[in-house]
Amino acid sequence: MDASAFEYFYTVAYSGSIARAAGEMGMEPSTLTRHIGRLEEEVGVKLFHRSGRGMVLTDSGALLLQEATKVVEALQHSRRVAADLAAEGPSQIVVAAQPTIAQVCFGSVALALRERFPRARIRVTEGFGHEIVGWLQEGKIDVAILYVPSQTPIVAYDLLLQEQLYCILPPGSLPPDRILNSAAVLDLPLLLPSTSHGLRSLVEGWGRRHDKRPRIEMECDGSTFMTRRLVQAGVGCTLLPLAAAHDEVSRGLVQALRIEGNDALRTVALATAQNRPAVKGLAEITRLLRGVIAGLVDAGQWPGVERMAG
Repeated sequence: MDASAFEYFYTVAYSGSIARAAGEMGMEPSTLTRHIGRLEEEVGVKLFHRSGRGMVLTDSGALLLQEATKVVEALQHSRRVAADLAAEGPSQIVVAAQPTIAQVCFGSVALALRERFPRARIRVTEGFGHEIVGWLQEGKIDVAILYVPSQTPIVAYDLLLQEQLYCILPPGSLPPDRILNSAAVLDLPLLLPSTSHGLRSLVEGWGRRHDKRPRIEMECDGSTFMTRRLVQAGVGCTLLPLAAAHDEVSRGLVQALRIEGNDALRTVALATAQNRPAVKGLAEITRLLRGVIAGLVDAGQWPGVERMAG
């Protein structure tokens, strides 16, 4: 005797009709009749009086109904728990991004994740590109939004955007129609990090390509906010995506000139680890993040980028 037999019996008992019970359970009346007959054979007694008025419990049927009710209620509770677990999604979601990307999208990303996964613990964090790749490989984060590095071991990338770098200067430093390329940027007084990652590595690569030594006016290992304040003070200039300095540019506090050429073009991607089990619901999480980022671009809230096909 299995639990489904009790459900069949319970439904017929409370509906008082094979036809009504079969309709509730989505089966043919003849099939349900066979199940009830098989149950009566197993228990060795008649459970129903069959008449033109429907199915009426016998005394033995009334006693069995008390036990069947307990089984059916336990089954219904278990199904609700299973449905809640399936709807709940992951218990924790950790998203990382590089600072200039986080500045643009983390507010919208956090709101969307909280709305879709209200029971999950949501955590966002910033880091340098090489740090984030390491966190993915170690399982410390679930998904990242970052600039694709030159080396990408055991990390899968879903390419989203292309973003041109801009030179951020004190107001009036250069004519607004001045065309800048990577070679011209090397002659400007630059404010860059001391670490050999990210923008510093990119500029040093330009120097090797053009056989020129970059003019490093000052090293700044603080946030991009601090770097932008140094630019405003007239200490030097720096390289950033337009979105990172858009507020200061619109207020006339700094000047932004686009750096032409593919060597100043960076690709923004969603990254996940290939060497570790995926967090529950990862496909839905990445689909949600893609939608949020596309929405920011379409609304003009991520200036200076172009969405990639697909």
